[in-house]
Amino acid sequence: EVQLVESGGGLVQPGGSLRLSCAASGFTFSLYVMSWARQAPGKGLEWVSSITPGDTRNYADSVKGRFTISRDNAKNTLYLQMNDLKPEDTAVYYCVKSGAGLVGAKGQGTQVTVSS
Repeated sequence: EVQLVESGGGLVQPGGSLRLSCAASGFTFSLYVMSWARQAPGKGLEWVSSITPGDTRNYADSVKGRFTISRDNAKNTLYLQMNDLKPEDTAVYYCVKSGAGLVGAKGQGTQVTVSS
């Protein structure tokens, strides 16, 4: 059974940083494209970033230059380093077992709130 467990969210001031983690189990993590997605209140699921098994990384224009996706295949863990956070980054962030199409399994999410 695929399990994805996100952590690391919280309340942060504008300009601050957070690091999200996603612990994966139930599949061969190293073989899959993995993504982060987010859902703001009243909006649909939005793709944020993806990383391939070969470490090719892609980002939505809204986060490019501020967010960094990475993975540790030895620990079956996906990360999202978020810097220079803005109020519009406020959302529930999900780890997704798929590419930008977001068609795979996702975790329960972790709340990120950016507010002064």
